[in-house]
Amino acid sequence: MNSLILRQLHDLTSGTYTYLLADPASCQAVLIDPVFEQFRRDSALLRELGLELAFTLDTHVHADHVTGAWLLKQLTGSQIALAAKSGAEGIDRPLQDGDRIQFGSRYLEARATPGHTNGCMSFVLDDRSMVFTGDALLIRGAGRTDFQQGNAHTLYRSIKQQLFTLPDECLVYPAHDYVGLPCSSLAEEKQFNPRIGAARDERDFVGYMENLGLPHPKQIDAAVPANMKCGHTELADQAQAPTWAPLRYTYAGINEIDPEWVAEHRDEIQVIDVRDSNEFTGDLGHVPGSSLIPLEHLGEEVERLDKETPIVTVCRSGGRSAQAVTLLSRAGFTNVANLAGGMISWHAQRLPVAR
Repeated sequence: MNSLILRQLHDLTSGTYTYLLADPASCQAVLIDPVFEQFRRDSALLRELGLELAFTLDTHVHADHVTGAWLLKQLTGSQIALAAKSGAEGIDRPLQDGDRIQFGSRYLEARATPGHTNGCMSFVLDDRSMVFTGDALLIRGAGRTDFQQGNAHTLYRSIKQQLFTLPDECLVYPAHDYVGLPCSSLAEEKQFNPRIGAARDERDFVGYMENLGLPHPKQIDAAVPANMKCGHTELADQAQAPTWAPLRYTYAGINEIDPEWVAEHRDEIQVIDVRDSNEFTGDLGHVPGSSLIPLEHLGEEVERLDKETPIVTVCRSGGRSAQAVTLLSRAGFTNVANLAGGMISWHAQRLPVAR
């Protein structure tokens, strides 16, 4: 079987796992359960790995977060795939049980696993080495069944018939985790899952699920209506609005800007060089019109900076200036970016230098 790129990404606020799977030969990728607030992170990772997003897949209509499917479609041209039974608007690929989602030479098989919601689906990798179970089967748990068409009897049968029939060594990747359990195997869950493992029958499972006593999901009133439109909300439209510059967000969480743009807009921004004074006047010189504030003194000097005028930070290669972006962001500066590649890149592009 061909190799596979797999990344497990986590949203701390909602406890959601997003999964990136890609075929390295064709560079085609899919994202499972993307989160609205993490669309910049996800798109940055795709760009840095040189991947083309073919599909976003949601395991179900989530109640605890808004999907990033629509935003990613606008950014990358990807298609939205979701269970036809979900009833959501804006689906490009309505999925039925047994459908295959192809990405390059690899594919995922969609398996209907209702019970948490009517439209729940799990996705099985082509070689049956992995299954992405959404909220149907969790690590040492199972998705709650007390709202959104939930039915404990249905979920029991879904897990037993659609998931526990896969090979024991098949790895289980859930949509959510709140206590640090990122992965398991079906063999483990069959033996140790306290809700459905070992000798527990349907009565045991239903009795357990009907007495969980969990609080109502905090985001359900906002999340479900948004997810019934695949994440196309007013906030999604606002997130697409242009910013003060053609910024490039990195997987490390830093906004970067290319040297050419900085050279053309020096009069509209504050350029802050965070090297020491010897470097500032040394062989590489500095960006004309830039101000020198060494990184170790930046925290003491923020008061002299204008919060209304965008800031670009600079150093030799872009490392120290990336940390400067983080420090300034913590200090309340919102329009801040790192000069990509620093003065090395500036020189390589033969832009004007002051010494």
